[in-house]
Amino acid sequence: MGRKRVGTRKVISSCFKYRYAQSCMYRFLTQANIFVFNSPIMPTPLEILSQSTLTRGLLDDPSVLIEGVLFRARYLGSTQLVCEGQPTKSTRMCQAEEAVSRIKAPDGETQPSTEVDLFISTEKIMVLNTDLKEIMMDHALRTISYIADIGDLVVLMARRRFVPHEMEEAPKINRTPKMICHVFESEEAQFIAQSIGQAFQVAYMEFLKANGIEDHSFVKEMDYQEVLNSQEIFGDELQMFAKKEMQKEVVVPKAKGEILGVVIVESGWGSMLPTVVIANLAPAGAAARCGQLNIGDQIIAINGVSLVGLPLSTCQTYIKNSKNQTVVKLTVVPCAPVVEVKIKRPDTKYQLGFSVQNGVICSLLRGGIAERGGVRVGHRIIEINNQSVVAVPHEKIVNLLATSVGEILMKTMPTSMFRLLTGQESPVYI
Repeated sequence: MGRKRVGTRKVISSCFKYRYAQSCMYRFLTQANIFVFNSPIMPTPLEILSQSTLTRGLLDDPSVLIEGVLFRARYLGSTQLVCEGQPTKSTRMCQAEEAVSRIKAPDGETQPSTEVDLFISTEKIMVLNTDLKEIMMDHALRTISYIADIGDLVVLMARRRFVPHEMEEAPKINRTPKMICHVFESEEAQFIAQSIGQAFQVAYMEFLKANGIEDHSFVKEMDYQEVLNSQEIFGDELQMFAKKEMQKEVVVPKAKGEILGVVIVESGWGSMLPTVVIANLAPAGAAARCGQLNIGDQIIAINGVSLVGLPLSTCQTYIKNSKNQTVVKLTVVPCAPVVEVKIKRPDTKYQLGFSVQNGVICSLLRGGIAERGGVRVGHRIIEINNQSVVAVPHEKIVNLLATSVGEILMKTMPTSMFRLLTGQESPVYI
C-alpha cells in the first residue's frame, strides 16, 4: 500500500502488519479499571523535553499512530536508574544525561550500536532488530515516563515492573522503583520525541470518541496558550514562598533523645515549591508543645539545612537526626491543610491535563491548565465547586471534571494527610 514517506520515517507497511496485528490491537484506553480524562497519561506522567512538542510538529495524519509509525535509528544501549517519588523535570533531564554518559562511548572511540526500527503507536513502543526482524523491546505506551531528545540522541525512560514472585522473595529495601533507560541515535531525534507525545494525544482523542464525546478537534497551540495565560495561582502560592516575611522561624525546645513528634508527607508533584508538609502532630510531642506549628505547614529548612526539592526519605532522616538535640530550629511557611485550586476552562476541548483514580490525582501534565491552577499529584480531591466528593464514586468524579467548563474550584490535600485525619491510617511520628 502506497503511503507517503518523509525522510527515514514511514508508516508501518503491510509486510509488518501480519507480525504485529495481534500485539498492536488498540486497547490502550479501554481498560475498565482505568479512567483518564483530558490527559492520555496513565498514573506516571509523560514529560517532554520541549513542552511545545505536545502541540506542534504533529504528523500530517495523526490517526496513522493508531496503526503505528516506524523510525530508523541506532540502538546504543540501556541502563537502569533508581526513581524515587515524583522527580522534577530538571531531575528527569539529569537522569537522561546520566543514562547517555553511561552508554555513549567517549569521543574518538568506536560506539557499539545496532540498527533498529523504533515502532511508535497509541498502544506501545517497540524496538525491532532491523536485520533479524525480531522484537528486542516492547513497552506499553502508558509505562513511558520520560522522553528526551539531546542533540541526535533520544533517551526513552520506561517504568520497570516487578515480577510478583520477585516482590515476595526480595527484601523490601531492594524493591525501590526503577526505570529502564534506552538510548538511541537518529537524525530525527526531535521528531521521534514529538511523535511519542502525539501518540498520547491521539490515544486520548480515541478515548473521547469511544465514549461518545463529540468535540474531537485538536486545539491550536495559540488558542491553548491563551487559556494557559489566563490561569492564576489561587491563593497566590508563589508570593507565599517568595516573600521572606511569609516564612516563620520556629524554635522547638525538647528533651535530649526525644523525637520531634511530627508526621511529614510530600507537598505533591506540581506544587510551587517541592518540600514536605506537616501531616500530623503528636498531641504531647515537642512540636505540638511549642504551639507554633500546625498541620499543613510546609517545612522549608531544619537547623539551617534546606529541605526544598529533597526526597521525602531524606527529609525524614534530617528530622530523625535531631533526636539527640535539645533545640530544633525550623523554617516553615504557614499553610492550611487544604489546598484551594482554581482552573479556568472556557470549553471542554481544552485539556485539563491530569488524571484521577478513586479521587486521587495520579498524573499531571507539566505546563497544562491544571498545573497552573494548583493541581498536585498525590492529592485527594475533597471538593469540586463547593460540593464534597469524598464519598462520591470514581466514575461520577471523572464525569464531573471531564464535562465542567468555566471556573472550576477544587479543594485537595495530600492523600496521606487525608487518610491520617480520617483515621484510615495510624500516624508514625518521627
